[in-house]
Amino acid sequence: MTLDGLAERTGVSRSMISLIERGESSPTAAVLDKLAAGLGVTLASLFAEQESAAASPLSRREDQRIWRDPESGYMRRNLSAPGFPSPVELVEVMLPAGARVAYDTSHRATTVHQQIWIVEGAITLTLGDETYRLGTGDCLSMRLDQLIVFRNLTEVPARYVVALATDPRAGFAPR
Repeated sequence: MTLDGLAERTGVSRSMISLIERGESSPTAAVLDKLAAGLGVTLASLFAEQESAAASPLSRREDQRIWRDPESGYMRRNLSAPGFPSPVELVEVMLPAGARVAYDTSHRATTVHQQIWIVEGAITLTLGDETYRLGTGDCLSMRLDQLIVFRNLTEVPARYVVALATDPRAGFAPR
């Protein structure tokens, strides 16, 4: 896919995509999610290694990639074994106190299912027109096909695990 094609599909400017590709810009979570949606992959897979039959199924904590959103301070750690072929991806997220992260990628090249399990703290998650208040131990299942807003309205960080699975056979038509 060309830069122009990806820019048209995602609504992210060609120049921004080029800066990200060259490592000259630190994109926000929302921009990365738009790119992932346009490419038909999950946001977590943008940080993953190329799949390989020789990849180890073991993911050691010290080898897990960490990324921090420059806008909100939100931190994500890819938990799944790098490069190991699997239809499921696990990500640990730390959402700082007072932080807000919004994803508006309703048009995806593939269907993505997600479950969020709160390990510590509490978040408010708005999924389209529904708002859920999630606390320690709560788990919410969803399809990533509408606006999703994560908020930590508390004074302490929230930590949760995200499980993602894709179904390319049931995808949405690209923009």
